[in-house]
Amino acid sequence: MKAFQEAVEARDFAAIEALLADDVVFVSPVAFTPYPGKKITIAILKQVIQVLEGFTYERVLGEEGARDQGLVFTARVQGKSITGCDFLRLNDEGLISEFMVMVRPLSAAQALAEEMGARFEQIKADAAS
Repeated sequence: MKAFQEAVEARDFAAIEALLADDVVFVSPVAFTPYPGKKITIAILKQVIQVLEGFTYERVLGEEGARDQGLVFTARVQGKSITGCDFLRLNDEGLISEFMVMVRPLSAAQALAEEMGARFEQIKADAAS
């Protein structure tokens, strides 16, 4: 989804939010329970973009306009290189209804979990406002 990629690269959270369905479900690479709703998804994304240094999308999986697409990214967390993929599922209106992230290697995933865990109270507070 080119519009999403451009919004993330520009750190344009208003544009990102406009691309999310109200009932979007965020599936974390490090948490067991999915997070339903636009507010929590945006709150997570605002924090994760601070945690992942040098975040860059490297390639796109799937055709533009397809219901399922993937955006492969690279970044660093706690000095560790991380590679991941944002798997996006679009609803009938073309909005993101499911946002699942997978990352590797394990050491970087653990560093990501540590950094995001330390910010989770702020994420919950941001989502509640």
